[in-house]
Amino acid sequence: MVNFSEYGINIPSDASGEVRAICPECTPSRKHQHQNERDLAVNTDKGTWYCHHCGWSGGLKQKKEDLKPAYLKPSYNPVDLPPKLIQWFKDRGISKETLDAANIGYLQPQGKRPGAITFPRYKGGECVAIKYRTHDKRMWQSKSPEPCFYNHDGALKHAHETLIISEGEIDALSFIEARLPCVASVPDGAPNPTAQNLSTKFKFLEDGLVDHFKSFVLAVDNDEPGKFLEKELADRLGRHNCLRITYPSGCKDANDVLRNIGPEALREAYTKAQPYPIDGLYTIEDARDDILALYESGLRPGLSTGWGSIDALYTVRTCEMTIVTGIPGSGKSTWLDALMVNLNRMHHWRIAYCSPENWPIQRHMANLAEKIAMKPFAACSMTAERMTREEMEDALQVLNKNFYFTQLQEDEMGIDAVLDVMQSAISRHGVKGIVLDPWNELEYHRPHNLTETEFVSRSLGKIRRFARLNDVHVWIVAHPTKLKRNEDGTYPVPRLYDISGSAHWYNKADNGIAIYRRTPTKPEVEVHVQKIRFREVGCIGSTQLKFIKDCGIYMELSANERANIQSTNHEIDDVPF
Repeated sequence: MVNFSEYGINIPSDASGEVRAICPECTPSRKHQHQNERDLAVNTDKGTWYCHHCGWSGGLKQKKEDLKPAYLKPSYNPVDLPPKLIQWFKDRGISKETLDAANIGYLQPQGKRPGAITFPRYKGGECVAIKYRTHDKRMWQSKSPEPCFYNHDGALKHAHETLIISEGEIDALSFIEARLPCVASVPDGAPNPTAQNLSTKFKFLEDGLVDHFKSFVLAVDNDEPGKFLEKELADRLGRHNCLRITYPSGCKDANDVLRNIGPEALREAYTKAQPYPIDGLYTIEDARDDILALYESGLRPGLSTGWGSIDALYTVRTCEMTIVTGIPGSGKSTWLDALMVNLNRMHHWRIAYCSPENWPIQRHMANLAEKIAMKPFAACSMTAERMTREEMEDALQVLNKNFYFTQLQEDEMGIDAVLDVMQSAISRHGVKGIVLDPWNELEYHRPHNLTETEFVSRSLGKIRRFARLNDVHVWIVAHPTKLKRNEDGTYPVPRLYDISGSAHWYNKADNGIAIYRRTPTKPEVEVHVQKIRFREVGCIGSTQLKFIKDCGIYMELSANERANIQSTNHEIDDVPF
């Protein structure tokens, strides 16, 4: 029988109704003064829970693959290292004194299991995991280990200094040997550069250690996986907070420097660590590797939107900003929600919203759930089958793991405050897509000494820099000014130049899209791509999708449907500029 304790939730055995508990999902990473906050609402009758701090929710009837694993703390009684392994470390420049201080031990061979070096991970004075390594680099860990930095407690003794983050335990010991003790290692090495869903791989960042530091030196291996790890760490910790080490020629990692040149050389490499590249000045040497990679692999296209006809005009790439406009009722927010669901489903992107126009937030979540399940949330027609309770729960689980929502007060809804929240979403959850919908809810904090044109220019420049610095894509929904009707009473397709606040909406955008419906009663929706800054991402043009009203999704038109539209002289013309 599954019970709450298997999820790490501790409540009295005789509890009934709704009770409050400490959330095991977010409490370990919170500051000490908030460690006893009972933010988790547990309904013992329904077998469900919801955390009012981090949003973690679930139920006892979840599928087996969705169960939160219970971390097991292993008992650790280290056996002294054999002389040959002490010599093995000595050959790598690491002394027995350093090994003893780190409590490095040995696992005796048993049956077919080989002997192995043991690297214990301590958190709060307790051993929470053990990593085992043989002399020929076979590795495994203790059962159900808690994600945690190696040398967590050792680094914490030097809180408020600069934390060195290494790729492996031996590199961390190398820094300690070089009298640089404020170091911690990622627990599982570098991820595969082709990996997509990295949330589990970087769970160790939530162990609370990085909250005690404002700056970081990234000391990863000088190879492709190491550089991938470096980039992912920089994105999550904030590139402006990070420096990176360049090792001497011929050295792949910190231990190479220690054993081949000496501790002084490793300290020198540390003192010469350079700021992680951000927008600014570069030399050819700074960008040489990237230029060579660009030459070999070509210009990097964007990711598929999930609609082939859209991909021919517009794809999605990080470090860019897209402006989406359309007259009221055209479905621009609905289309953007459908795009976010596609990006999550196809590319495992996590999405953060600041969307006050879609409040209450529960209604927005229901709309997104419809797009995930591809069925109506509520009974709304005789033809559409409503999603089942199980399908709804599955959709909510997807939302819980991948979509995040801000609910700032109206007087706090300024650009800087919103971007601060989004920075936290990027750092904590690895968010890749950000939606600001709509712009007019964010512009009330314009300083009195700035004209609307100046404010739009500065704000869009700030948001575009934010996207580039954090390797994310930002979409902004902006309403056009009141348009003049056509002779037949319809409105024309709005342009980026029609958005209130000046031509900066066109000039500052990397990409610009208008969503348009010629006939509100028909399902055809036009997508006009009006600006593309980089040709490898797309091109200017127009296409159509079919809107399925019952569940708010968009589908490609069939060949017959396109032919019927053309035969009624409703072909789409590109918008002139």
